Amino acid sequence: MNPAQAAPSPPANAPADAGAAVRPASERVGWLARRLLLLLVGVALVSLTGAGVYQHSYAQGEHSLKAATNSRLDLFATVVEARVRRLEPVPATIQLNPAVLAVLRAPDPARERAANDYLARLNAHLGSVAVYVLDVRGVVLASSNVAERDDSLLGEDVSYRPYYLEALAGRSTRHFAIGSGGQAGYFASHPIYDGPRVLGVAAIKIGLDALEQTWPMLAAPALVADANQVVILSSQPAWRYTSMAPLPAERRVDLQLTQTYGSLRLPQFPIDVRLSVDEDTQEVQGFVSGDEARHREALGAGSNRAGHLVLGRSLDGMDWRVLIFTSLSEVRDQALADGVGGAMTAAFLILLVLYWSQRRRIERQKLAAKRLLEQVNADLERQVGLRTQELTDTNEQLRREVAERQQTEQTLRSAQDELVHAGKMAVLGQLAASITHELTQPLGGIRTLAGNAAEFMRRGNHAAAQDNLSIVARLVEQMARIIDPLKSFSRKSSASPGATDVGRVVEQALFLYQLRVRHDQVRVDNRCAPGQWTAWCDANRLEQVLVNLVGNALDAMRDADPRVLTLSAERCEVAGVPMVALTVRDSGKGLSETDQRRLFEPFYTTKPSGAGLGLGLAICRDLAAEFGGDLQAHNHADGGACFVLTVPVGPAPDTAKDTPSR
Repeated sequence: MNPAQAAPSPPANAPADAGAAVRPASERVGWLARRLLLLLVGVALVSLTGAGVYQHSYAQGEHSLKAATNSRLDLFATVVEARVRRLEPVPATIQLNPAVLAVLRAPDPARERAANDYLARLNAHLGSVAVYVLDVRGVVLASSNVAERDDSLLGEDVSYRPYYLEALAGRSTRHFAIGSGGQAGYFASHPIYDGPRVLGVAAIKIGLDALEQTWPMLAAPALVADANQVVILSSQPAWRYTSMAPLPAERRVDLQLTQTYGSLRLPQFPIDVRLSVDEDTQEVQGFVSGDEARHREALGAGSNRAGHLVLGRSLDGMDWRVLIFTSLSEVRDQALADGVGGAMTAAFLILLVLYWSQRRRIERQKLAAKRLLEQVNADLERQVGLRTQELTDTNEQLRREVAERQQTEQTLRSAQDELVHAGKMAVLGQLAASITHELTQPLGGIRTLAGNAAEFMRRGNHAAAQDNLSIVARLVEQMARIIDPLKSFSRKSSASPGATDVGRVVEQALFLYQLRVRHDQVRVDNRCAPGQWTAWCDANRLEQVLVNLVGNALDAMRDADPRVLTLSAERCEVAGVPMVALTVRDSGKGLSETDQRRLFEPFYTTKPSGAGLGLGLAICRDLAAEFGGDLQAHNHADGGACFVLTVPVGPAPDTAKDTPSR
C-alpha cells in the first residue's frame, strides 16, 4: 500500500475555521458587519444607561432641593409673620384710649399733646416706626414721632393713602407703601368709631429693616413681592422696586396717585421667569434658564448654565409672595457624575459578558479540536491495524525469507512512524492556524490598551496611568459621537457651538498619537499655542476632525524621510466672516490629481484594502460645514499635503466666560 493513500483526511464535521486559515471575502464582510452591529448595540446600551441614570439622579436631586428650599421658605414665612403681622391688631386698640377719642371729638393743643404722648409711649413699647391718628378728612391729628421734625406727619393731609380710604369706609386694611419721608414700611389701619359713626382712622407703620437680616437663612437670591407683583424686599439690591409683571396704564396711574412707591418708575424685573401657582397650596414654582447671559448677570457670581429653580409661596393674610432662586448646578453635577458612573458600570458589565462569551467560544474550539485529534488518532490506529494485518499475512507467506522479511518489517515500521508524525504535524498546523486566527484581534486590543498602563506602572507613574485611563473613559463617550457623523450623511445633527480654545484641542489630538509619533520618529511642529486662537464651534467635534487629519498625516508619512508634522493657525475672512484657518501639513508624497478630485467622496480611500472605509474625510468636511466653516486640501510647494480647516472666530477670552471645558 502507498503510504500517501493512508494519510488521514479531515472529518466532515470539523469546524470551518480549522481547515481554513483565511476567511473568504464574503465571510469577512459578514464577520465585520456582526462586530460593527455588536459595537453599535453596546454603545447604545451604555448611552441609554447613562442617560437613564442621569435623568433619575436629576429628578431625585431636584426633589431633595425642593424639600430643602420649602423648609427654608417655611422658616422665612414664620419669621416674617412674627416680626410684621404681630403688630397688625394694634390700630384696633388705639380707640380704647380716651385721649385719642377726645382729640378727634374736639381738637385742641392740650388734647393733641396728650394723644401724641400716648402714641409715643405705645410706639416705643411696640418697636414700630410710627403710629398715627387721622381725622375724617385724612389730616394727621396725632403722631408718635412728633418730636422728629423730619419724619413727623403731624398736620399733613394723607387722604390719598389707601390705608386711610379703606379704614374710613369701615374696613381694616394693611399694605406696603413708601412713606412721605422715603422710608418703606408695612401700614395697617383701623377705623375709630364713636358709637356707629366713624370718627377717624388709626394707622401704624411697621418697619421692614429687621427682615433684611433674614436673607442669610435662605442661602440663595430671594425676594418679596407685594400684591402688585412689585419687588419690595430682596437680597439683590438691583431687584428692589422692579415689576415682575407688566402693570396696566390705569394701575400705574392709581399707584402714582396713592404714591404707594413714591416717585419710583418701577422698571421691569431683570429676569424673565414664568411662574405657576398651585391654587390649593398657594405654592409657586418656576425655572430660570442659565443659557441667557442677562440671567446669569442678574443672579450674581454663583449663577451658571445649569439654571435656577424658583420656588415661593404666599404669606398668609399679607398679599405678599416670597420667591427664592436656588441654583441647580449641584444637582446637575451630581446627576452627571451618576450618569457617568452608570454608563461605566454598563460598559463594565458588557465587557464582562463579552469576555465570558469569548472564553466560552475558545473552550468550544478547544473541545472541537480535541475531538478532531481523537478522530484522527482513531483513523491512524485503524490504518496501523490494517498495516499490521498485511504484515502478518506477508510474514506467513515469507517466513522462509527471514532476512527480507526483517527488512520489510523495518521499512513498514519506519513508514508507520512517518505517517504518525505527518498526521500529528497536520493537526498541529491546523490548531496553530485556528488559534492564531481567533486570538489575533483580542491580542491586538490587549496590547494596545495594556502597553501604556504596564509601562507607567513599571515606572511608578500612577498619575500618568490614571490620565491614560481617563482618556480611555473620555474616548468611550467620544465613540458614540464618532458614530453620529456616519448617520448624519443623510440627516444633519445639530451641534452645540461655544467659544473653543483651538490650541488646547490641538494638544488633545496630538496626545492621542504621542506613542505613534515617538515610534515612527515624527517631528511635530505645533505652532498653535493654547489661548492664542479662539474658535466658535463644538470642541468635541473639532477634536474629532483634528484626530482624523493627524492620523491621515501620520499614515501619509509612513515611508517618508524626514517625517515632519506641522500644525499652524492664522486669521482670515471668508465672505466677510472672520475665520480661523487651521493647517495640518505632512511631509509625505502629496496628493495625486485623482486624489485631489475625489478626496472627499464617500468610500474613496488612498489606503490599502481593509485599512479604511473612506468615510473619514467626508465626515470631517460635513462636521466643518456644521461649524459654518470648510475643509480643503492641496499640495504644498515644498512637498507634502496640506489640509486647511476654517472655523468661525469665537469671542475674546475675557468675554467667553462659559467656554465649554474638556
